[in-house]
Amino acid sequence: MPLKPFAMNRGAEKQIYLLKPRGFCAGVVRAIDVVKIALDLYGPPVYVRKEIVHNKHVVDELREAGAIFIEELEEVPEGARAIFSAHGVAPSVRRQAKDRKLYVIDATCPLVTKVHLEAVRFARDGFSIVLIGHKDHDEVIGTLGEVPERSYLVETVADADRLEVPDPTRVRYLTQTTLSLDETRDIVERLKERFPLIQGPPAQDICYATENRQMAVKEVSRAIELLMVVGSQNSSNSKRLVEVARNVGVAAHLVNDRSDVDSSWLEGVASVGLTAGASAPEHLVQDMIEFLRERGFHRMEEIELVEEDVRFSLPNELMVALK
Repeated sequence: MPLKPFAMNRGAEKQIYLLKPRGFCAGVVRAIDVVKIALDLYGPPVYVRKEIVHNKHVVDELREAGAIFIEELEEVPEGARAIFSAHGVAPSVRRQAKDRKLYVIDATCPLVTKVHLEAVRFARDGFSIVLIGHKDHDEVIGTLGEVPERSYLVETVADADRLEVPDPTRVRYLTQTTLSLDETRDIVERLKERFPLIQGPPAQDICYATENRQMAVKEVSRAIELLMVVGSQNSSNSKRLVEVARNVGVAAHLVNDRSDVDSSWLEGVASVGLTAGASAPEHLVQDMIEFLRERGFHRMEEIELVEEDVRFSLPNELMVALK
């Protein structure tokens, strides 16, 4: 989708460029709704495996409402109700839930589910699968778990250089949904050099929200001296926004909320870009705007560079219960 042009402020007054789209994507909205609706329908406790989305404020809010966040299903009483996070899980986790007779509500983002299904299909057709992603990320752990005997994780171009597969003529690649577009492109180009017959999925795996937020940062970077990204330190898509800005020469910082901001970052700065990762609540962005206004940034322009209207339906388990 083409980006809409915007006019830069050439005045001397301190300026905030507020990017849109920002914050919650459709998968995050769906996952948070899943937990809230489950609590309303069934009452607490509802157990959530891992953080439902990677944002401390969201998790704390849901914990106060009665959600219990656990690392592994062993912590869930047999027969209780458990929710899988937006990042997805490996088949082994699903089997464990069945063995423990848990009532499962699956909040996996549909775009992550797409990657899982692609992995299964490629494996069934006899291909080795190269997964481009970060090894400790929950999404990657889940995707690798689909067909571990056929999957190879690549994090960098150097990893692509070292990669060995049983049959170099039968290779397919997939990607984590929250990667940097530029970094992924470099890795894919190297894989194609090494394995000329390699192919990816019919449509790219990097999600629409990740791409839109990165493109918006690139576009606004010509008008700003500093970028502030609201998001948690374990949020992959938020960290990628910081990297995108730094790669084009703009100073950038990832902050969980206004309390993380070092006022020295603003010294001598007249133009600040402000955005938020896909799991960061809007009220934290508004707090940041107030913080900047208190420090002389009285002009603000909201720049909508691309429109988002994606919505995902609730999991079948909840749809049936609601009916």
